[in-house]
Amino acid sequence: MSAAVISYCAFCVFLAAMVRGYSGFGFSLLTITSLSLALPTAQVVPAIFMLEIAASLHLLPGIWKVIHWKSLAPLIIGTIAATPIGVWFLANIHAAPMQVALAAFVLTATALLWRGFALITMPGTAATATVGAAAGLANGAFGIGGPPVILFYFATPAGNIGGRASIIFYFLATDAAGLLFQAREGLLTPDAAKLAAMFIVPLLAGIWLGNRSFKTEDPVVFRKWVLAILAALAVLTAMKGIYVIAQ
Repeated sequence: MSAAVISYCAFCVFLAAMVRGYSGFGFSLLTITSLSLALPTAQVVPAIFMLEIAASLHLLPGIWKVIHWKSLAPLIIGTIAATPIGVWFLANIHAAPMQVALAAFVLTATALLWRGFALITMPGTAATATVGAAAGLANGAFGIGGPPVILFYFATPAGNIGGRASIIFYFLATDAAGLLFQAREGLLTPDAAKLAAMFIVPLLAGIWLGNRSFKTEDPVVFRKWVLAILAALAVLTAMKGIYVIAQ
């Protein structure tokens, strides 16, 4: 890679890591979208999964005590169970229209949360597992499983701190599972590992800065920023789907 490409990728990783450290999500979509403009996607995705896991492990000591463990088990089980079904959709149905549909759903739900919609109590096990299954379907179909889980936590009484912490652990678990699947397919090459190692410094710097901003942020402002980031990611997802449809 040229110095210009390395600088561009490092800058993108740093900015995405700031978003991840602040909100607890958004790193994969931002980095895969931006780095794929300069590098082969097959090389980028495994490296991003490695960086995602490194980011979660870096944040884990500070969030461990506030994770909402009771909701995580059905979420993760639902996600793992439904991911193969999503992969089947990926293999048999055009993904772009589903991307646009998911983006429309996320934008609608985000608008409702922005206007103050909230659940009074935490949903039961069945409802929580259903959210996990929706995330698994989306993750298997086009690699974007986070929005249903993010919307779930920010609509429940888990709160900003507990919701963010639970999202971070959720991504750690699902990214680790995804990395195992990639290893089984032979995608974890030395080149992917070198690429991940190359950007570990901008990753940790961005995570530190984003996490520091979260600790001093007003809860109301944090919630609005999270919803704004989620809406921006949904728009980006819709644009990718529309671009593919238009080809």
